[in-house]
Amino acid sequence: MRAAPHILLKDVKKSFGPKQVLNGVDLAVPKGRSLVVIGGSGTGKSVLIKCILGLLRPDSGTIEVAGENAIGLKGDERERFLARFGMLFQGAALFDSLPVWENVAFGLIQGRRMERGRARDIAIAKLGQVGLAADVGRLYPAELSGGMQKRVGLARAIAADPEIIFFDEPTTGLDPIMADVINNLIVDCVKRLGATAVSITHDMASARKIADDIAMIHRGRIIWQGAARDVDRSGNDHVEQFIHGRAEGPIQMDVLKA
Repeated sequence: MRAAPHILLKDVKKSFGPKQVLNGVDLAVPKGRSLVVIGGSGTGKSVLIKCILGLLRPDSGTIEVAGENAIGLKGDERERFLARFGMLFQGAALFDSLPVWENVAFGLIQGRRMERGRARDIAIAKLGQVGLAADVGRLYPAELSGGMQKRVGLARAIAADPEIIFFDEPTTGLDPIMADVINNLIVDCVKRLGATAVSITHDMASARKIADDIAMIHRGRIIWQGAARDVDRSGNDHVEQFIHGRAEGPIQMDVLKA
């Protein structure tokens, strides 16, 4: 019998005033798989992740994580739920006032009340896993390059050995070589942890590298989902236009005219 999805969304809807961002999202992520959600700007990718994390509450629909309802959790129940996740933010989102090791250990110290010495040891070990030497831990984010900041963000995402990791536009702002380095690190870290991963991106090179499965969101709905190896023969005109970056096709961009 096929195992239940690790993350399951059914008919999830979310509006902001008159603007409907999610319009009945159905999505299933198997345990231990890496799913990449592709789609243009403003199609609902970030809102989707925020709904799964509980940062936003959907207007309707269901979200389950490992068979448990993930909507409307409060207090200790919500803290327990969030402890299952790691997150790499689009801009790394490091705290400028904290040294690198403390950025990596932030969730361990503040969220899990871990003793600082032990948290620091874990942080240094995680920095090593993303290719950064121990002495980088003493530096501050402003002293790092963009690629190094992204590595620190990845180290923080895996610091607590989460069962699920979200990656928000992991290669934005990086040159192609550094982007590939980050992609390789993501693949390595996810496999090492045996984690379930959900990434959102419009970078198809990144999607092809890190995905086991790809789903495309358009106008608030998942319009195609399948194995990453099948994306080039999806048979979907929207997917074809997006992955090849064509201006002409069923996806019409809104252009403001002066």
